[in-house]
Amino acid sequence: MLMKKIGGTKPGATHVTGPGGLEIKAFADWYRARSLAQWKRLDLEALAKVAAVVERAQAAGRFIWVCGNGGSAASAAHVGCDFGKTAARPGAKPLKCVSLSDNTAFMTAIGNDLSFDETFSRQLANVVAKGDVVLLISGSGNSANLVAAAKRARRAGARVVSLLGFDGGRLKSLSDEVLLIPSDQYGVIEDLHMAVAHILTFYLKQRR
Repeated sequence: MLMKKIGGTKPGATHVTGPGGLEIKAFADWYRARSLAQWKRLDLEALAKVAAVVERAQAAGRFIWVCGNGGSAASAAHVGCDFGKTAARPGAKPLKCVSLSDNTAFMTAIGNDLSFDETFSRQLANVVAKGDVVLLISGSGNSANLVAAAKRARRAGARVVSLLGFDGGRLKSLSDEVLLIPSDQYGVIEDLHMAVAHILTFYLKQRR
């Protein structure tokens, strides 16, 4: 089956959009099969390591700073909401989680006055501290502003956790923990990233 690809979304490469020429039911069936394949491959050991980092941050009262671009910026906002509110349970320390993709004024000031590549690293310069966690969400793993954020976090003594796709890109080697969705379909990658975030949220919620 010939796959239709487009360029530009994954820096320096292409990603699969679909087989091309399918009606909606057939396309949905193709997409579902791609999604189910990633569910079956989900690395539960990596997920457990990510959960442990989050739990340690919660127990120590450290912050989790979440970053992402585009659709992953929306995912970062969703994670900030879910970790901060939905994951809360009586008697447990609150999970201090903030999305750095949400402050439009700060982000556009950085982009306009400095560089888009500093979108998150400049924000982190003000707030990140040793023992914090910087959670990066990226399909390609090659976004310059997320790479800069990872480097800034590491210099500050924070833990870097990344939810990635494709082959992990540059962020894979800059992260302390990685959960990789090795798909070449962006929608599937982003779907699984949010599913992982929901697993973590409700795992934390149901703990005793």
